[in-house]
Amino acid sequence: MASFYFTSGIRKAIGEDIQRARKQKKLKQVDVAAIAGVNRSYYGKIEKGLANPSIEKLYKIIKALDLKSSDVFPF
Repeated sequence: MASFYFTSGIRKAIGEDIQRARKQKKLKQVDVAAIAGVNRSYYGKIEKGLANPSIEKLYKIIKALDLKSSDVFPF
């Protein structure tokens, strides 16, 4: 299976978009993490742009926030 890596700039942009959407919906990190089935600590790292999440994890987070992928991906 092939691996991929987001650049730090893309990770940061994705994290900022996810965090903004979460705050607009007045949700806590723990809430989104639980809905998406992601560890809360790991979710926090995604929002900060420190983690390189899989597309599957991002998909679950995007769905948990009721977003479209175009709301999050800067490309």
